[in-house]
Amino acid sequence: MIVRDKSNSFSLLFAWHGTILPKVLPALMSVILISGVLVYLSREHFFSLPAVPAIGFTIFGVILSIFLSFRNTACYDRWWEGRKLWGGLIATTRHLSRDTHILDTENRELLLYRMMLFTHLLRDRLRQQESNIEHYQPDTQFDPIAFNQIKQQVNPAQWVLEQMQKQLVECYRSGQISDIIYNNLNQHTVELGNIQAGCDRILSTPLPFSYSVLLHRAVYSFCFILPFSLEANLGLWTPVLVALIAYLFLGLDELSAELEEPFGLQDNDLALDSIVRLVERETLSSIGREIPEPLRPWKGHLS
Repeated sequence: MIVRDKSNSFSLLFAWHGTILPKVLPALMSVILISGVLVYLSREHFFSLPAVPAIGFTIFGVILSIFLSFRNTACYDRWWEGRKLWGGLIATTRHLSRDTHILDTENRELLLYRMMLFTHLLRDRLRQQESNIEHYQPDTQFDPIAFNQIKQQVNPAQWVLEQMQKQLVECYRSGQISDIIYNNLNQHTVELGNIQAGCDRILSTPLPFSYSVLLHRAVYSFCFILPFSLEANLGLWTPVLVALIAYLFLGLDELSAELEEPFGLQDNDLALDSIVRLVERETLSSIGREIPEPLRPWKGHLS
């Protein structure tokens, strides 16, 4: 995620890192080049392009803008839903940390360490990566063989949630907690499972491929044909106006593709590492353990 000071409007005009411009620059330069070549050939009278009625491109542009707006709204909804789910995860871990004071110290710390392990595994699942979790083995008290096989589970995060629930069941059966306390604590594990299910839904259900391809082709077709429509009327100004219009359409197309997958490692994806570290810091503070440093933006990027 890009974290940048927005108070300086002038610097935003020339921002490069984290913007869409680097990704659309090759296509944008191609459109500008085509426009420049058309203007040069026309002014040197090598040939004269017939004036293309602007009404056709106007209708095409309006329709394309509407559908791009629909797609960008859908993609942003996916990004925002992902952020709300991880915001809910932060809230649920805080609730669980407070409510587990009813347990004895050993069981409370064990449950909270497993909760932190769950957040790590959920992030890795969504980003389809593997991170080092070996330091959690002593505090989660999993059997070394079982712990080494966590990543081989079909759903490692779900497996950890299952172990958390088993621990609560054991506390209930041993008489350490009542059925009311058990139901209250177990509700937090259920909520963590619901959060994971919501994230899995976003991860496994992208926008329809044919819809994305249709708009992608339409955007590029519009941008590359645009110079042929404007050159007769704009002359030397053709490359300038074409560049501005193409930047808008190409940028919106690329931005929607980036927001569609909110859990990745692109510049504008969610800062899951930072959220996991936040949960870790708050939980370790609650149980009186050493607190790691918070993750800070590097060159305006927070992972």
